[in-house]
Amino acid sequence: MIHVCFGLHDKTGRYSKFTGTTMLSLFENTNSKVTAHILHDNTLSTENRDKFIYLAGQYNQIVKFYNVEQLCTDKIVEIRNTLSENFKAEFSIAAMYRFLIPQIFSSEMEKIIYLDSDLIVNLDIKELWQFDLGDKIMGVVTEISNYKSRESILRIHALCRNGTVQAEDHFNSGVLLINLESLRREDNALTESIRLIGSNAQYIFFDQDVLNYCFSTRTLKLPVKFNKFVYLTNLQDKSSIERNIYHYLPKPEALGLDLSFALNRLWLKYFMKTPWFDEDSIGRLYASFRQVQIGLKNSLINLSTVMVGKRREFFAAPKDVDAFKKIFSIRTDEKIIVAENQESLNKLLDAMKRARGKKLFFIMLPRFPFKALTDAGFAPGKDFVNGLDFLSEAQGVPLNSYELIKAM
Repeated sequence: MIHVCFGLHDKTGRYSKFTGTTMLSLFENTNSKVTAHILHDNTLSTENRDKFIYLAGQYNQIVKFYNVEQLCTDKIVEIRNTLSENFKAEFSIAAMYRFLIPQIFSSEMEKIIYLDSDLIVNLDIKELWQFDLGDKIMGVVTEISNYKSRESILRIHALCRNGTVQAEDHFNSGVLLINLESLRREDNALTESIRLIGSNAQYIFFDQDVLNYCFSTRTLKLPVKFNKFVYLTNLQDKSSIERNIYHYLPKPEALGLDLSFALNRLWLKYFMKTPWFDEDSIGRLYASFRQVQIGLKNSLINLSTVMVGKRREFFAAPKDVDAFKKIFSIRTDEKIIVAENQESLNKLLDAMKRARGKKLFFIMLPRFPFKALTDAGFAPGKDFVNGLDFLSEAQGVPLNSYELIKAM
């Protein structure tokens, strides 16, 4: 029997379909007997629970449920009390459930596979299960095997920048082959790591940072096929699908409805076989498209109203200045603040303070921290707008259809 577990927190009732899609892809590609263990809380609805049971039954597999909110109440409270407010706001409680695995499963179970829910298991899970971990805590795929560059790891992960973890050892925690016998002896180390990581704002990948802090030198390094990243650049790769476990991250960029991308088609192929793909999901998709259309029309109406008596000012990266001048027909008397560094943000704030009520600022940067503007007392739609919302795919801004998938 192969044992696989998932962590699930589903406050909207719409996230279970991702776990279900990953689970179906796993069942679809193996002839082995599998028990899927779902670690959940009180947000798992009866309807979604029944769909998981139906799905497992369709493939003659087993699914078991563990309400960690009830089974591990004290431990969850202990973990949450160690976290900074930033972590509490940014991370789903389900990210912590993998820390509770040794506590939940009996000593009779020697190993287990942990899987995130943004995966497609496009290979036989038996290939992963058959690895002998020996004295290693877990089998992992290192991030450098995906990113290829040590510099990329240092840029992304604080644990590597400060030398706590070697870039070559840093691993992604979305796919783990776990040696339960060894992990059960590490409770104190995990608790201390949770306390350290959870209270330090420089560590932004909470669950992954905790595991790397504890175990980066005690892992079996697995081939990249067992956790192959799908991000925007290789999503656009037209090459054929391979026998990999595909990991769609970061989700807003890496998964969508553009079927010209083979890896989007792969996810949809499996999703459409789940009980979550039904007439209601199609209805929600249609309603979401309507909301996008209505929202765009309202934005244009509001913009025409707000712009009365105001001039425009822009905040853009140096490489985009010439293009935006053409797209927005920026006049010589309209200023562009070039976004080069943190000081540029301060220049923007100063300019907005001086021009309050007289100018509308178009912010032309992806992943811009708009909270910095609202915290300074500026109102979206009145003092500033996300200028990228007014650009089309032909102008280099792809439609974020992941939001539509979430709504289904």
